[in-house]
Amino acid sequence: MSDLVLTSQQAITQGSQSFATAARLMPPGIREDTVMLYAWCRHADDVIDGQALGSRPELVDDPQARLEDLRAETLAALNGPGPHAPPFAALRQVALRHDFPPEWPLDLIQGFAMDVEDRRYRSIGDVLDYSYHVAGVVGVMMARVMGVRDDRVLDHACDLGLAFQLTNIARDVMDDARIGRCYLPADWLEEAGATVEGDIPSPELYAVILRLLDTAEPYYASARQGLPALPPRCAWSIAAALRIYRAIGGRIRRGGPEAYRSRISTSRATKMGLLAAGGWDVARTRIARPAVDRAGLWTRPRH
Repeated sequence: MSDLVLTSQQAITQGSQSFATAARLMPPGIREDTVMLYAWCRHADDVIDGQALGSRPELVDDPQARLEDLRAETLAALNGPGPHAPPFAALRQVALRHDFPPEWPLDLIQGFAMDVEDRRYRSIGDVLDYSYHVAGVVGVMMARVMGVRDDRVLDHACDLGLAFQLTNIARDVMDDARIGRCYLPADWLEEAGATVEGDIPSPELYAVILRLLDTAEPYYASARQGLPALPPRCAWSIAAALRIYRAIGGRIRRGGPEAYRSRISTSRATKMGLLAAGGWDVARTRIARPAVDRAGLWTRPRH
């Protein structure tokens, strides 16, 4: 295993246990490239949060400068051989090997820009646009690493990222509010007479959270429809990740507002059970392929 892959593996282990668990199911080669892509995504997120500045500690108090620096380093990695810091070298290697359009990594950075610019989200369409830029495009890039070239299948991969992000927003709504952020649609909050404040959601706010989880469901369903187009072990890892993330929404539904008194997550034992269930999901899609219908779902930009 190369030093670049080892460094990237450390990032995934520290950054997301759920993703690390699912990645172990992937075949060699694809797993290493997935891990390297994740390492760049994680590094980019840390840079925007001021947690990974490399040789530029002077940027710690300037989010806009951090954003511009990240964009410049990413473009340099995509356009030239370097030398580059490990996360950018990892991105370059993966992007070249799998023929990424440069717009995909830049779309992710544009999602970070929305946070830096303190964007407000008026409608669910606004929220889905944000979700594409911070998660849906990651699903598209991951699918490309797994060998997908068909735009329709890439749409299903994007839908999984959208579903993940909607679930994240539902889970983190109170934590986000403490740092002055809100990703729930403003028109939904107004319609429900809800405000985002306190330690646990009010009944009105909880109803909006459930509405967001309901919105995620057709995107999870669409993501399942893309499983037959993936190599079997990749499909298993994605099906497992889907079940693990969707289980977070299940905990919110079962626990009610009181679920927010502690971190909402799934235990290791639960993850292992969901890994096995993901395998059955893949087997079923190989036996009877689900109908492909994305009617009414938000659709990613084409590059």
